[in-house]
Amino acid sequence: MGSRFEQLADAVLAGVPAGPGDALAVLGADDAEVLSVVAAAGRLRRAHFGNTVKVNYLVNLKSGLCPENCNYCSQALGSAAPILKYSWLSTEEALKQAGAGISGGAGRVCLVSSGRGPSNRDIDRVTEMVGALKVEHPDVEVCACLGLLSDGQAERLKDAGVDAYNHNINTAESHHHNIVQTHTYADRVDTVEKAKRGGLSPCSGLIAGLGETDEQLVEALFALKELDADSIPVNFLMPFDGTPLADTWELSPSRCLKILAMARFVCPDKEIRIAGGREMHLRSLQPLALHVANSIFLGDYLTSEGQAAEADLEMIRDNGFVVLGSEEDSAAREPADPAIRRRGAGTAVVPNA
Repeated sequence: MGSRFEQLADAVLAGVPAGPGDALAVLGADDAEVLSVVAAAGRLRRAHFGNTVKVNYLVNLKSGLCPENCNYCSQALGSAAPILKYSWLSTEEALKQAGAGISGGAGRVCLVSSGRGPSNRDIDRVTEMVGALKVEHPDVEVCACLGLLSDGQAERLKDAGVDAYNHNINTAESHHHNIVQTHTYADRVDTVEKAKRGGLSPCSGLIAGLGETDEQLVEALFALKELDADSIPVNFLMPFDGTPLADTWELSPSRCLKILAMARFVCPDKEIRIAGGREMHLRSLQPLALHVANSIFLGDYLTSEGQAAEADLEMIRDNGFVVLGSEEDSAAREPADPAIRRRGAGTAVVPNA
């Protein structure tokens, strides 16, 4: 008889949905069981997505100066984080930034701006960018993330060629008031629903490590299942200095793996994306996370740097995966020659320690 997680995978593959109790069991698994959790969740990932990894690339169109007070955000009202702050990029600069990600293998470009929500003039800017981007890269998917939507804006974005809209619920409804007070949980859900009605693929996820309980993580994930989000980015809190959640460190690499696995068990056929904070919190276990999730961001994030894009692509290849939409197969790359040590013992150079 297999482990309890193998039995859960068997049930989900047979069409029996995982329930809240199952999700809590995954989160509560002993660290000694983490490989069993990953192996079982990995069966679901392979069943629905094979060995492909969807690569996404963020372009921060407008950074900082946001009037919302989200406690986790370095761009929020009251944040003293020393981030880049600038107004809207020009269409030319936005295309240049997007092109860098596409040349690196990204199949989806995420166009993001800070703020409560877009004005109609902002929608004009973005639709111009999207039109130009689609001319140069007709096959690339475009996801917009512009904040709370007003009536009719999703339809305008769809008509311009936008494929998806991201608006994360971030945390459970029962925890939302502890994280932000300038808008409600219902406001966020309303925007996801507007995106869906406007013909855009709904992309909505969460941030782990905000002081939530296991039960609230499960609550948030089942809310995302109820919203029928096609893409579920799983972010891990980056506690920027100068924000209310600075010095909040609640996550370990194994905890992050369990959170991703829980998402896969509950939403087996949805795109589970390892998003912000993966380098900081998963650390050396990032490759294991690819056996559960099927999507990542390439390179940098909105206000923080990620690991080198080539390192991301190497990680994908080395774990037997291929970038979705690429011509690359799973054959091994030409091996590199060993690097000869020139530091440490026997030299006058400081050792690598």
